[in-house]
Amino acid sequence: MSLATVQRPVEVPLPPERARAPRRWLFVLAAAVLLAQMAIAMITTAVGQTPTVDEPVYIGATVVYLEQRSLRYNPEHPPLGKLIMATGLAFADARLDPGFRGDQTELGRHLLYESGNDPGALLLAARLPMIVLTLLFGLVVLLFAADVTNRSGGLVALALYAFSPDVIAHGSLATLDVPAAGFLLTSAWLLWRARADPALYLPLAGLALGAALATKTNTLAAVPVLLFLVLWQARVKAALALVLIAIAVVWASYLAVDPLLRWETPPGLPGAPVWLLPFPEPYLDGLRVQLGFEHRVWGGYLFGTHYEGSHWYYLPAALLVKTPVGALLLWAAGAVAMIRRPAAAYVLAPAAALLLFAMTGNRDLGVRYAIFVPMFLAVAAAMVAHRRYAAIAVALVAASSLWTFPFYLPYSNEVFGGPSKTHLHLHDSNADWGQDLGRLAERLKRYPGERKWLVYKGSGVPEHYGIRAADPREVASDQVHGLLVVSNTAIAKADDALRELIDTSAPIDIVGHSITIFRRA
Repeated sequence: MSLATVQRPVEVPLPPERARAPRRWLFVLAAAVLLAQMAIAMITTAVGQTPTVDEPVYIGATVVYLEQRSLRYNPEHPPLGKLIMATGLAFADARLDPGFRGDQTELGRHLLYESGNDPGALLLAARLPMIVLTLLFGLVVLLFAADVTNRSGGLVALALYAFSPDVIAHGSLATLDVPAAGFLLTSAWLLWRARADPALYLPLAGLALGAALATKTNTLAAVPVLLFLVLWQARVKAALALVLIAIAVVWASYLAVDPLLRWETPPGLPGAPVWLLPFPEPYLDGLRVQLGFEHRVWGGYLFGTHYEGSHWYYLPAALLVKTPVGALLLWAAGAVAMIRRPAAAYVLAPAAALLLFAMTGNRDLGVRYAIFVPMFLAVAAAMVAHRRYAAIAVALVAASSLWTFPFYLPYSNEVFGGPSKTHLHLHDSNADWGQDLGRLAERLKRYPGERKWLVYKGSGVPEHYGIRAADPREVASDQVHGLLVVSNTAIAKADDALRELIDTSAPIDIVGHSITIFRRA
């Protein structure tokens, strides 16, 4: 046999994404570092912020759960998210007058500021369980992406999640948006794994789906998609089991608060065929409360224009402003790469269904209504982890996120001017949700002796933080002199009288990118 006829073995190269997969110990170390920086960011943010608009309502309802075993407050949201907050509040020694009578907004104010409690301690006690849960969802993102691609993809997905300003901002609050979205993501991941081991993962997926439904009712929009995924695997009995387990979790969350399910339907609820759903009566009435909210006319603010009602394109536009440019690039590239693969049904389809449902809503109040997008699309971005531009894009996301520290709530990307310019494009929970009242109190110490006027949008009580200020809208404009302090959301929604005061004043300072201080001669 001649040398010419001897063929050399052909080396088949591994796919790039496999070749670059890090060793296990490096994978674990990198994941730990990413989650540690996220934890630091969220804890720092949680400690530095006063109550946002919704938090006192949830905290008040949770304390009533613990002390009175009653479901009467905050019926529009199921109990599970608040029961998670209870794991922290149970150790906070909160005091609440058992004879208190008032609505849920008054309850939150009474608990935090009128009952002798330390509002900062109560807030942190409620926020810490949410921070832990947000970090656990980071592990879901990591493992889901690693299952779909490999370890490199998992780390890219986790990096996008861990540096996401919106996830950090809302994951550090005692609110329900991140828990609901995270449980849905967990259910989709477990269904992905159930393809190979249904006996183990389908029941777990049902538990996760039930947890989402027991946290926020808007998660019902994802149920048809998740059921289809099970039926797609030709498992009719498994789909039935998934539904029954999810329903059982919802019932268990209500029974955990009140085993007797004592409940009185609030008056004035809109009619709707919600009785068709196999859930407890308070859950069904909560759905009707939400439908009532959708019948109201809410004010929106987008790209400098205040409007009544809602725009269908509000959430995509707001996400464009509020997402780091590198993440937008990787989301788009990852979605395109995933679209023809089986994983698309488990990642892209639920996210698309949820986003389309959210876009039909009547409340243009923030990207928190689409907080599932940075979670699911982080997993999709794993598909392009092997591309050379992926590392650069992740680095840009990290730099942008660290740049806004610790002011994650008012974040916007550099194309739109960064966090200091967010209030020019968006309002409410996108920029100014009442979180900087404590910082305002410290800033006003720089202006001793000047008369102070305040228009504050939030749930905090200014007097508790030592702010002594009058409302300029209650007097004639020629009496308003000195410091005029206005929340940026109030500026966006200003009526003619407040607009005149602002236009005849000079801006001299800004607090946390959410409150502007003017001087009026």
